[in-house]
Amino acid sequence: MLRVGSRAACVACRNLVANNMGVRFRIPLQKLHPLSRAIHHRYSGNGNPQRPPHRTAARYFTSMSRLPMRPPKPHPGSGGHGYQQQRNFWVARLAARLLKLRYILLGSAVGGGYTAKKTYDEWKEMLPDFSEYNWVIPDFVWELSEQIDLDKLAKALPEMEEIAKLLPDFDKIGENFTFLKSLLTSGVSLGSEVKGASGLHLLLETSGDPPLKATDSSAAVAHEAGDKQYKKSSDKEKIDQLQEELLRTQLRYQRMLERLEKENKELRKVVLQKDDKGIHQRKVKKSLIDMYSEVLDVLSDYDANYNTQDHLPRVVVVGDQSAGKTSVLEMIAQARIFPRGSGEMMTRSPVKVTLSEGPHHVAMFKDSGREFDLTKEEDLAALRHEIELRMRKSVKEGQTVSSETISLSVKGPGIQRMVLVDLPGVISTVTAGMATDTKETIFSISKAYMQNPNAIILCIQDGSVDAERSIVTDLVSQMDPQGKRTIFVLTKVDLAEKNLASPSRIQQIVEGKLFPMKALGYFAVVTGKGSSAESIDSIKDYEEDFFQNSRLLRDGMLKAHQVTTKNLSLAVADCFWKMVRESVEQQADVFKASRFNLETEWKNNYPRLRELDRNELFEKAKNEILDEVISLSQVTPQHWESILQKKLWERVSTHVIENIYLPAAQTMDSGTFNTTVDIKLKQWTDKQLPHKALEIAWETLQEEFARFMAEYKGKDQDDIFDKLKEAVKDDSIKRHKWNERALDSLRVIQHNALEDRSITDKPQWDAAIQFMEETLQSRLKDTESVIKDMVGPDWKERWLSWKNRSPDQHIRNETKNELDRLLKLHDEHTAYLANDEVTTVRKNLEARSVEVDPMLIKDTWHQLYRRHFLQKALSHCNLCKRGFYYYQRHFVDSELECNDVVLFWRIQRMLVITANTLRQQLTNTEVRRLEKNVKEVLDDFGEDMEKKTQLITGRRVQLAEDLKKVREIQEKLEAFIEALHKEK
Repeated sequence: MLRVGSRAACVACRNLVANNMGVRFRIPLQKLHPLSRAIHHRYSGNGNPQRPPHRTAARYFTSMSRLPMRPPKPHPGSGGHGYQQQRNFWVARLAARLLKLRYILLGSAVGGGYTAKKTYDEWKEMLPDFSEYNWVIPDFVWELSEQIDLDKLAKALPEMEEIAKLLPDFDKIGENFTFLKSLLTSGVSLGSEVKGASGLHLLLETSGDPPLKATDSSAAVAHEAGDKQYKKSSDKEKIDQLQEELLRTQLRYQRMLERLEKENKELRKVVLQKDDKGIHQRKVKKSLIDMYSEVLDVLSDYDANYNTQDHLPRVVVVGDQSAGKTSVLEMIAQARIFPRGSGEMMTRSPVKVTLSEGPHHVAMFKDSGREFDLTKEEDLAALRHEIELRMRKSVKEGQTVSSETISLSVKGPGIQRMVLVDLPGVISTVTAGMATDTKETIFSISKAYMQNPNAIILCIQDGSVDAERSIVTDLVSQMDPQGKRTIFVLTKVDLAEKNLASPSRIQQIVEGKLFPMKALGYFAVVTGKGSSAESIDSIKDYEEDFFQNSRLLRDGMLKAHQVTTKNLSLAVADCFWKMVRESVEQQADVFKASRFNLETEWKNNYPRLRELDRNELFEKAKNEILDEVISLSQVTPQHWESILQKKLWERVSTHVIENIYLPAAQTMDSGTFNTTVDIKLKQWTDKQLPHKALEIAWETLQEEFARFMAEYKGKDQDDIFDKLKEAVKDDSIKRHKWNERALDSLRVIQHNALEDRSITDKPQWDAAIQFMEETLQSRLKDTESVIKDMVGPDWKERWLSWKNRSPDQHIRNETKNELDRLLKLHDEHTAYLANDEVTTVRKNLEARSVEVDPMLIKDTWHQLYRRHFLQKALSHCNLCKRGFYYYQRHFVDSELECNDVVLFWRIQRMLVITANTLRQQLTNTEVRRLEKNVKEVLDDFGEDMEKKTQLITGRRVQLAEDLKKVREIQEKLEAFIEALHKEK
């Protein structure tokens, strides 16, 4: 080991300390020990020049210190060894003390810094965590720090003198605490009479006075008791004074806070309106609740499949009827927005209210662009009226309440962001005018909302009625037995305090000891004096005044954070956003899985079809139907006229033959024939013919429209549109009405056509004869068929087909044979059979043992004579083929009269002209009007979602609808989650 006093040891220690401390000591080489100089020359000059000498020496001596060393030999030729060693020892001691002082300073600095940091951390941990309340400070406050005029803000704040006035008199408080201390030392028992302003009871009990001496007299004892009594009364007075002073101080602080909150609210409103000065609105926070509300709106319309349920949080407001739940919601929204009534059911359907912050106090419906200014009474009245109308409209006939949700958004300065759903009040009895299932319907609606595991239940209980009459508490306890998402609100506390004989009952309620249900928190509120004309500000003032003066708060039965709707809204909003942050990502994953399932089903079942939802399919069907209507304009005029002429003749031929031709032809006189024909044609034209023609035209238009739709259906058209097309066709036909002016003009045209008797050329004559022959042959064929049915099969059929006549057919056959003999004898017989002829026929049949009724004889005669007449008419028609010459020369006395041919020509010409007129009206007017009607029907169907749901059905449609909804929900949820993370 080195000697302590040697120079080499000193230098080695200095270098070693320098290495450790990171300091280089520069010592002149002459002052070093010879051994140190040798080492220095060895390692600096001849040794390793790159290695610093102080590090080399340090390492060298370090290695040497590990081995046992003996004292170095004295340098040859050196003198004064004792003085030199004493000097070296003194220098070493001085260096050691200096080094010790440096270490002490360095250690003190490090230790002091560590102690200060530890103290700071301890203080920081003692402070409350305000990270959950960062949303109270707007995001744009930091941006405003450079733009707000601090001088103006300083002027707006109260002066120090005003604050000093509000501070309590600490001297008096000190005196009072000194007095209390003296009470404790004196052992005076105050019992339960001393109660602090914070609501905590101070129970000061003493162990009693020291025992009196035996020599004390009874007078001394009485005097001392009187002093105790006097002192006790004075102590009570001082305690009351202390309590009153503390309450006055609390009231002064409360008023000051209210004034500061009002100024802060006005400042926030001004800041939100200054967009043009670079001050941005709280776009993230303002739109965040709107984004969440849109997700809930989409979910409300989504028909859940694949076990996907809506478990997103919302605040569900439930309570007994007239418990004040709507009033609580209005206080939170800071506006009287709901319809009002006294004792009757006003909330008839769920109302979803989205609350958010904004510069103006406005309200708006989801499906309407109108904004209601909630600062104006006329807009408030209009909003309440609109809500009432929507509620009544949503209720179906025969029902009292509806499950259809009305979506409303309310914005305003200082409003807490959340989504609340106001449900119909729970009732215990169905009264007159209500549906019999009203109670069960309200229960089912309430359970549907409360069974959501992430829904926050705001249970409203009327404090002015007996707690035993509550129905909603049992219902809430069933839905949330652990009370993990329930907030209990006791309303009308002012009436409860006035009416209840034991105010401690209110304390039991808000402490959760009276009802069997559990809750996260309990609140007591006052929602006004019961007048519908009260404003929100007046209700707030009344609520604050009540709780400031209420002995419920003063006596500690209620705590300060449990009262007022303001504290309630803060607590509800805090729970709401906490629940949203905990559950929204899980719900997004659920809908992602549901989307995968739906997409997989579509790929497996409809691989070559696009995913068209109901609205897109309706638009596709709409275009197809309009194309089919336009195709009607491409029908040729010849096609229209041929169809119209054929259908019109089929419809009027019976009338022409039976009522015009046959009666006139049976007159056997040319003049009478023409007169009868003209009269009957005029009557027919005036009354029946135009209407029949328009009916034929409208039916033809419908048939052609249906034909084109059927043809399009065969051209690879989607059969999913069949019900929709049929409904559009039927509805369009019902709406279409023929132009009434066309009826009058058609009547004139037909009348003129029938009055014309001049056949100008031979082809027209031949065409009339052909038309007459075809008509008569058709009628003759029909008549022979009737006769055959009357008499039964002839002898060929009986022999070949083994058919027999019935008794009635046998009688008719005998009657027919007898009447045929009569017609052979009288070929020119009239159409009517005389009575004596009927008697003769009957007697002849009776002679052959055939009993027959006279009416049967006349009926059989009618058919036989009809056949006989048509056969003669056809023979006459053949003769008239060569009668055009006589007609053209007007040979009146000619034996060949062809007036019947002229009649059929007139009828045929009328048919041609009517068909031409109707065709023009169809192509020029009615087809366009039908197209217009079809468009109107399609537009109406397009706006009626229920109608589209009924007409466009099938698994393919429902699958596409679910895919669209799930994708929309997932996209909105992802956007909301992203915005939520940004806000964090």
